[in-house]
Formats: sequence, C-alpha cells, structure tokens
Amino acid sequence: MAQAVEEWYKQMPIITRSYLTAAVVTTVGCSLEIISPYNLYLNPKLIVQQYEIWRLVTNFLYFRKMDLDFLFHMFFLARYCKLLEENSFRGRTADFFFMLLFGATVLTGIVLIGGMIPYLSESFANILFLSNSLTFMMVYVWSKHNPYIHMSFLGLFTFTAAYLPWVLLGFSILVGSSTWVDLLGMIAGHVYYFLEDVYPQMTGRRPLKTPLFIKAIFADDDVLEAQPGNERFAPPAQDLHQDQ
Repeated sequence: MAQAVEEWYKQMPIITRSYLTAAVVTTVGCSLEIISPYNLYLNPKLIVQQYEIWRLVTNFLYFRKMDLDFLFHMFFLARYCKLLEENSFRGRTADFFFMLLFGATVLTGIVLIGGMIPYLSESFANILFLSNSLTFMMVYVWSKHNPYIHMSFLGLFTFTAAYLPWVLLGFSILVGSSTWVDLLGMIAGHVYYFLEDVYPQMTGRRPLKTPLFIKAIFADDDVLEAQPGNERFAPPAQDLHQDQ
C-alpha cells in the first residue's frame, strides 16, 4: 500500500506534486500548531504596512482544518490539477504555472477590490484564504477543456463535464458551505478561459502570454498537442471521482 502511494506521488507532474505537497504540509503544520494560520491569511494591511509579502502566497496553501472537506479538496486538487497539467498543458509546464499565477492574481484582486465596495466589503473581509477558490478555478478550466466527458454524481445522476462546476456549487449549497469561494473560483476560471481560448479565436490575438522568465524556469520538451476538437472523444463515462 505504502509503495503504491509512493509510486502514485512520484508519477505526478511537477506543478501538481509541488502544490499538493505544499498544501498538505501547510495544513498539517497548522493542525499540529507548528504553524499559525494567523501568519498565513490574506491581510492587505499587513502586506502593505508590514511588508508581509508571503501572505500573497500562503493564503493559497492552507485548506483549513483536516476533516472531510479537506480530503474532498485534496482529491480535487490532485485530480484536476494533474489532469490539466498532463493533458491540456502537456509539454507546457510554464504555461500551466502562469495559469495558476494568473488565477491567484485575479482572485486576490477580486477580494481586495471587493473589500472596498460598500455593502460587499463585509463579505469579502471574511475571505481569508483563497486555496479552495484556486482549486475550484482548476476544476472550471478543466470542465471547459473537456465539456463532453460524461460523469456521475455519487451514482445519483449523470451529466457532462461542462456542468461539473455547477453541480459542485449546488452540492456546497446543500451541505451549507459558503458559496463565495466557489463563485470566485468560477469567475477566475472563466476570465482565464475567455482570454486564453475564446478571445484569441474571436480576434486572432492572445492577451495572455507566459513571460519569458517563467519559460526559462521550466525546460519543457516539445510535444505534439492534441487539437481541442479531439478532447470530446475522451473515455465516454467517468464518475465525479473519475475512472480514468
């Protein structure tokens, strides 16, 4: 069993493995009181006045207490981050890292700007960690890249992957979880999808280009990329906790 887990871990692509490791170590460290969440959460005042710049990163690494919800999000992080990196971004590690960086920037910007809007500021002030939102963004982008894959939710009903974010949003409502973080992830994911996939087809221009210094960090091998139209011919039936 331990060997199988180790092999599964080693087979993860670099970005997925790094993010999953950082998230688990950070969350476990907070649960064991080795690290304090008060030193990790997003606090614009401390970032600007006390130069605690690390909060811009650490708020994406802490997934609250270790419970069923934590395992739920770790599953989605490992699953959909890996699927994106191995398929849609195969051979484009730098572009995948830039997608996460762009999403984190959009999410942070939304929270900071929302905190200055009357009647909404209180809601945004309660959003201290954006880790769940970034995970939801990856699920949203994956669903847009693979809209025709058939899935099932706990064996109760089937749907295509295009509706996966909405199914998960409905599930959050049913269990009484805050939908704000899910909605923020959907917004960030749609902004990225529009600028990266829709807008270039409309205008022939690509507003999102991975900076050269990021490309220099990741040495990707050239690969033959699958055409978007072929993605619909993925395996016909997959569960929400998929069988790929």
